[in-house]
Amino acid sequence: MAAIGAFLKNAWNKEPVITASCGIGLLAIIFPFVSPYTKYSGMINRATPYNYPVPVRDDGNMPDVPSHPTDAQGPNLEWLKNL
Repeated sequence: MAAIGAFLKNAWNKEPVITASCGIGLLAIIFPFVSPYTKYSGMINRATPYNYPVPVRDDGNMPDVPSHPTDAQGPNLEWLKNL
């Protein structure tokens, strides 16, 4: 661990701009994996359907077709309402 500290101190003393840019680059790589926004955006993307249902004109003879797309069993978004 002392070797890493000595290396960083030496690099900062010689080339602070390059050391800072490498640090910012490492943060840019690590941040998406530890960000809560990544978790919630993934949950929203999984809950969003790729194909939206086409409305069907109900003539009264279609008992298995819901009258509205939300009447059907869709994705559960209760977690989003509770944020």
